[in-house]
Amino acid sequence: AAAARCTTLSARARFLGAVNVVRRGPEGWHGDMVDGLGYVRGLAASGCTLPGARALLVGAGGAGSAIALAVLDAGAASLAVHDTDVAKRDALIARLSQVHAGKVVAGSADPAPFDLVINATPRGMRADDPLPFAADALRPQTFVGDVITMPEITPQLAQAQAKGCRIFTGVGMFENSLALMAEFYLGG
Repeated sequence: AAAARCTTLSARARFLGAVNVVRRGPEGWHGDMVDGLGYVRGLAASGCTLPGARALLVGAGGAGSAIALAVLDAGAASLAVHDTDVAKRDALIARLSQVHAGKVVAGSADPAPFDLVINATPRGMRADDPLPFAADALRPQTFVGDVITMPEITPQLAQAQAKGCRIFTGVGMFENSLALMAEFYLGG
């Protein structure tokens, strides 16, 4: 709804059809979506190498869509999308394929063949939530991320750490997104 009220949108917000920051300028309201970019900046700062990476994204909702676009824009070689809502998953794959043809496919809950696995679902907010992916199949060299901020170390991130994986938390995404929001509001 906010994107529809903007006079101008960043290319990212226009593609996603959503904004999470808006500012008033001489021409009217300008909107952008910084969550995906914040996530990718945080991953890179945490030592994750995105160019050439094979990534699995679990969750094709708003946060997942923004992260998917940013991961591909950052140079990931491929992105598999897994969501229990097959229609939502397929719609995201179709949209992403318009700008990243041949790089996006349907995925599963198996993280084994991937360099990067990201949970963009609410699974993990409660201790009794089912895991969003098969954590027992993680390899130690896989980088594992989550969007959940509370708890910061979700059950899936705890299992990833126990396997020797490096992790990136939802708090890290939040902190990087806040920095981008400040830049946006200051005219950047």
